[in-house]
Amino acid sequence: MSSVFSQTELAVIRRAYAKQILTLSGIADDPRLEEAIAVVPRERFLGAPPWLMSRGLRGYETVASHDPAVLYQDVLFALASDKGVNNGSPSLHARCLHVLSLREGARVAHIGAGTGYYTALLAHLVGASGHVLAVEFDPVLAERARDNLADLPNVTVVQGDGAEWPREDVDAVYVNFAVGRPAEAWIERLNLDGRLIFPLGVPQPKPSPGGGRHSLYGAGLCVTRKRDGLAVQWLGHVSFVCAEGQLAQPGEERQALQAAFEGGGMEFVRSLIWREPAPPGRCCFTGSGWALSYDEVKD
Repeated sequence: MSSVFSQTELAVIRRAYAKQILTLSGIADDPRLEEAIAVVPRERFLGAPPWLMSRGLRGYETVASHDPAVLYQDVLFALASDKGVNNGSPSLHARCLHVLSLREGARVAHIGAGTGYYTALLAHLVGASGHVLAVEFDPVLAERARDNLADLPNVTVVQGDGAEWPREDVDAVYVNFAVGRPAEAWIERLNLDGRLIFPLGVPQPKPSPGGGRHSLYGAGLCVTRKRDGLAVQWLGHVSFVCAEGQLAQPGEERQALQAAFEGGGMEFVRSLIWREPAPPGRCCFTGSGWALSYDEVKD
């Protein structure tokens, strides 16, 4: 694809974009994240134009320009419009990646990698000594991710069900679709002081106008494994496309989780109880083998 801007000028546009995204995200200082956003070309991961821009409830709108410079703004572009799968909001992902606070050499599982844009940011953050496992359920998107990330030796792309990964211990798990409960592997494979970020949510009763099914209620949660438990930080209200595969199955908990969202208080959750009795009267939500509690983790 061609641009009226030279490659040098596009590099300047990306740097300005990175600065703007961090400002929109309320991030005062994160030079490593800013650098990652500035050097990864978003156009590589969106396919050939014409691009489709998400307009929320109005569906998708075709972008008139074929110049990659137009991609450097805080908007969502379609990856698979018929399924409602987008290359998500850069400012939202910047906030999450800032909280994930990855060090060089870290091992990360990216669950719901799409075509690999945010995988590439993760790969930049962990450096050559780190590793990113990118898992994508959709075979077409997974193949595109393999192609897009082929030049990054610290990335492995797997086509599979995100509920089954990672299969080795990791320092972070970054999930990019809404689920009604965390998968066992995301909790069990998390190292001490490791962080899991995932969108907890319940699906809308009907498919979205633009395609796919998105969350009716959603909360971004950061779970940190401490010696004495799993600490939780609420990251705000979020809306993601809902899981496919095992995690898409409607369980008995869905109505209870919806009631918890409607009752309020999700922003005050401070710990995730896993395979232990839930403290009576101290939980926003109690499911089968897990709960969200208002109690702080001591460590």
